[in-house]
Amino acid sequence: MISEVIFDLDSQQKELERIEKIMSKADFWQKDQEEISKLNQQSASLREKIDQWKRYYQETEDAKILAEMAYEEDDKSTLKEVEKDVDQLEKKVKGLEFQSLLGDPDDKRNAIVAINAGAGGTEAQDWVEMLFRMYLRWCESRNMSVHVIDYLAGDEAGVKNVTFTVSGPYAYGYLKSEHGIHRMVRISPFDATGRRHTSFASVSVLPEVDTDIKIEIDEKDLRIDTYRASGPGGQHVNKTSSAVRITHVPTNIVVQCQNEKSQHRNKEMALKVLKSRLYEMEKEKLEQKKQEIHQTQKEIAWGSQIRSYVFNPYRMVKDHRSNLEMGDLDRVMDGDIDMFIDAYLRIKK
Repeated sequence: MISEVIFDLDSQQKELERIEKIMSKADFWQKDQEEISKLNQQSASLREKIDQWKRYYQETEDAKILAEMAYEEDDKSTLKEVEKDVDQLEKKVKGLEFQSLLGDPDDKRNAIVAINAGAGGTEAQDWVEMLFRMYLRWCESRNMSVHVIDYLAGDEAGVKNVTFTVSGPYAYGYLKSEHGIHRMVRISPFDATGRRHTSFASVSVLPEVDTDIKIEIDEKDLRIDTYRASGPGGQHVNKTSSAVRITHVPTNIVVQCQNEKSQHRNKEMALKVLKSRLYEMEKEKLEQKKQEIHQTQKEIAWGSQIRSYVFNPYRMVKDHRSNLEMGDLDRVMDGDIDMFIDAYLRIKK
């Protein structure tokens, strides 16, 4: 573990030196403002990680010296204290190593997550609700806040689609690993004959666009429709046409929001989601130019699921990108998905 982080530190130190060399040139401030901002952010992030490592390295050296002295003097109480310190230090180092996997500028942003039912009818809608609960539990374990901005209940059970924001450190960096098709196999409680069903749900994860990122939207390009909300809410929600659906005509992107109390707030949240969708579209165009988007496109396609959750005849979760398998299905459905996030980030690094 320590040797891996040292190797990564060395590469980060070299990268920081490269960026600082560029920033020290006389013509640096004549560059495009976006490039200047990007290099400043990269420099600050690298410097923060390097300083962290130096602190942890010094703590390791101090613990080593203290342990050697305690061992020589047969001081068992001090050895136990050092052992506790080392356990805490190991967690810190693992956290630093994990942060090194989140190097994309968008990784620090909040996330917008949308879950939509696919093939499978009521069973698929129940699957959406189960995935929604799984992500809520994961967010709770991370002390991240969730705000539902659109929710459409299923006809008989479950949820047809739900869109929500996740706010917290590196929310997008973590949750981007969930972007794709999730497949469930089980004996359906909605099938009187007790047959085994396969259901699909798509999970879309976008970085939430901050106000400092300029996404120009011409009002003439928008078609705004209002309607009465159909989901759960206060007494005002279902009595007036407060729900908002916005269609961006040039791209045919449709977003909607119905969970806020006023039409104004619903429009505001819908525009926020639209900006994020447009931002992601532009980002994908840039990545296509670099020929780095083809794999992601395959992952998103229906029929090429990223993960399978099998409830019957055996119980297992398998991530098809990393080939990681987890036998404790209940643990995963209760929000413990960190092992899949970690495995995905490592293969993408």
